[in-house]
Amino acid sequence: MRISIVILASNNFTINEHVKELALSPFVEEVILLTTQKIKNASVYPQIISTNIFGCESIEKIASVVKSPYTMFLFSEEIIRIPDDKFFRINSIASNTKAGFLYFDHIEKKSGNLIHHPTIDYQTGSIRDDFDFGPIWMIKTILLKSYASYVDVEYKYAGFYDFRLFLSRQDTIVRVPEFLYETAPSDNRTSGEKQFDYVNPKNRVVQLEMETVATDHLKKIQAYLKPDFTDTEFNPASFKVTATVIIPVRNREKTITDAITSAINQKVNCSFNIIVVDNYSTDQTTSIIKTLSEKNDKLIHVVPSEKGLGIGGCWNLAINHKDCGMFAVQLDSDDLYSDENTLQKIVDKFYDARCAMVIGSYTMTNFNLEELPPGLIDHEEWTSENGRNNALRINGLGAPRAFYTPIAREIGFPDTSYGEDYALSLAISRSNKIGRIYNSLYLCRRWEGNTDSDLSIEQQNKNNYYKDKIRTLEIIARQVKNKKR
Repeated sequence: MRISIVILASNNFTINEHVKELALSPFVEEVILLTTQKIKNASVYPQIISTNIFGCESIEKIASVVKSPYTMFLFSEEIIRIPDDKFFRINSIASNTKAGFLYFDHIEKKSGNLIHHPTIDYQTGSIRDDFDFGPIWMIKTILLKSYASYVDVEYKYAGFYDFRLFLSRQDTIVRVPEFLYETAPSDNRTSGEKQFDYVNPKNRVVQLEMETVATDHLKKIQAYLKPDFTDTEFNPASFKVTATVIIPVRNREKTITDAITSAINQKVNCSFNIIVVDNYSTDQTTSIIKTLSEKNDKLIHVVPSEKGLGIGGCWNLAINHKDCGMFAVQLDSDDLYSDENTLQKIVDKFYDARCAMVIGSYTMTNFNLEELPPGLIDHEEWTSENGRNNALRINGLGAPRAFYTPIAREIGFPDTSYGEDYALSLAISRSNKIGRIYNSLYLCRRWEGNTDSDLSIEQQNKNNYYKDKIRTLEIIARQVKNKKR
């Protein structure tokens, strides 16, 4: 079986030896360049000119010319090398499985070193638009042509995203966990630097289009939720205090004093306390908390009865504590509130919106609290009409997070140290209203001590797979909810 190869190429693209090797491969029917304007030094290859290279226009034009049973997209101008024996393997898997979409593990060449880059398995909840398939997609051409005739919205930026979700509804998406090609990374930033790309204001137009695509997909798989909410009825008589600031911590001797002090200094017109869950710290964190708690009766120092709890387990311990208030408010041990009015603003929002959860906005800073790009993270993409649907597309909902304690207790956090807050937030949003505050309430420190500052590909994959699993479970729950209706 011979395949068609489409290379997404910029206007200054140059033909390298590996492109020539691909064109001469016995497994390749044709090499086509997809670009925004004609490339003069590559006239030997057919070129498709598209105004918006990631838009539906590109897919429609490609579908009209490709001839082979499978079309391979190369989403990178970096050197991509597929040895003949690997090409044979790719061809064989496609021929035998007839899968609609195949993607592969690969090897990255960095500074002369060859580094294995595994991907993760695709699942129902893998609907985020930044899912890492690697720079090669192998698509059954009949599905490419089917999408081109089916699509009725000319997306400018989200065409390939819409196409991928269409494929997931029509056929199987198969990961091949074998290292079948070699490439060079196109983005050398750390995981911590990439983490907030989707909330960068310059990407706003793109993100709105992505949201439209994701929402349409949820409707087609019966997981979309209409904006139907009832007000949350609060029961203050059941609690000793109105609000509790909750700080899970382990080994944060450099930052825990700042966090606790910012909580103690809150000025509110209601009663509040602070529960610090000290998860068996081995540095000076425990003694710092003990000293501070002896000086302030608002501060409750809790040590779990068992070792090995994740952050979610620490939260469960805190929200079920006898002294936890009616509203449980997050404060990470690295961070601090932006001023002494943060807690009051959160409490006010609960009462004004009659909601089960409040999410604020935060400012990115370095360890010394100097602002870092992109600055304010306000998750302005959230709307009361569609926020809980779009929440399945993005990787987070913002901070600080605060919960009406009875509902948080009823659902509970998963006992993990990644994604635990996201899981609870999605579950709350399934049935309850979430209130938003778009002014900065919180200073989020980014420093080498953060657990996600520079993760290995293996840890990134583990985190991403788990969040996709959270989305999978949530989509199933929403489908069941809709079926009952």
